[in-house]
Amino acid sequence: MKVEKDQKLFVHRINAENGSTVEFDKVLLVDNGGTVTVGTPTVNGAKVVLEVVSQAKGDKVLIFHKKRRKGHRKLNGHRQQFSEVIVKEIIA
Repeated sequence: MKVEKDQKLFVHRINAENGSTVEFDKVLLVDNGGTVTVGTPTVNGAKVVLEVVSQAKGDKVLIFHKKRRKGHRKLNGHRQQFSEVIVKEIIA
């Protein structure tokens, strides 16, 4: 996922308190003012610091299965868990 400083985005649920910071150190590519560094497979010493703003649920998705002429119907629902985060800094 491509991110920039002060960007707000939704990611799959992170088990962290609201207001806490989370660091990701598996960075594949860094663009620092036009200087591009590509990792093999990751960039050494690079990390992204995020702040967890809130936990949220996505929209409900309904899954409906039916077999014709058999009287078989099945309905399942799912709501994905998300975390809203803000990118605080990118360390290259």
